[in-house]
Amino acid sequence: MDLLKALILGIIQGLSEFLPISSSGHLVIAEYLMDFRQGGLAFEVFVHFGTLLAILWAFRKDICLLLRSLPAVFRLSSPDLPAETREYALWDIYIIIGSIPAAVIGLFFEDAIEQIFEDHFFALVMLFFTGIIVWSSRYTRKKRENMNGWHAFLIGVAQALAILPGISRSGTTIVTGLWLGIPRLKAARFSFLLSSPVIFGATLLKFFDVFENPLPSSELVTFLAAGVAAAISGYFAIVWLLRIIQEQKFEWFGVYCVVVSIAGIIFHFLG
Repeated sequence: MDLLKALILGIIQGLSEFLPISSSGHLVIAEYLMDFRQGGLAFEVFVHFGTLLAILWAFRKDICLLLRSLPAVFRLSSPDLPAETREYALWDIYIIIGSIPAAVIGLFFEDAIEQIFEDHFFALVMLFFTGIIVWSSRYTRKKRENMNGWHAFLIGVAQALAILPGISRSGTTIVTGLWLGIPRLKAARFSFLLSSPVIFGATLLKFFDVFENPLPSSELVTFLAAGVAAAISGYFAIVWLLRIIQEQKFEWFGVYCVVVSIAGIIFHFLG
């Protein structure tokens, strides 16, 4: 893979990982339109690490507070616990609960999922359903509720389903949160924070497979560039999406997904 293609795919990965438009669906489109081929396991490791860095930087304050509040998980009943520490300790628990479904699916069904990823038509069809899911946010509950462990688990199930190609992780998790009555910005923040352990775990598992044999220096530079592109574009995608959610224009990504899906299916059959 040459440097220009790696940069373009890195940008596509960064933007589509966090915007509710499905990174896997858009990489399929890129393959059709620009005759690109994804760079294999090593490429995935670098671009996913880039997207992880984007989350860590965008939510650096939240993540620091989550880590500092971890010991408080074991003393939530203490009346002396500061309100902010209690809130972040609860979020620590919710992130653990929400990470379980994706971890189970990833560990026990990895081979089956990788086979599904070979089916590009499936990804395009799922992108259509992503559009329907995202558009449904227009009709979510108006009543807003405090988050709880059951909410976290259901959002985690949505994240696990988004392992399927063409299903947007951010789209399904944010919309699930909205349907459960979680405030818009809080649903988005939780979605992004919930993704960080899953992205880290998936990257770590693939890391050991990739680096059993050293990469050639030319490929290393190319993949590093793709990772940097994914990190930068991913950060700006997060910032932009948070603004769009506050402006209540989130559902229009659903229209975009449907249009791109139909266009991709047409290209698929035209060959």
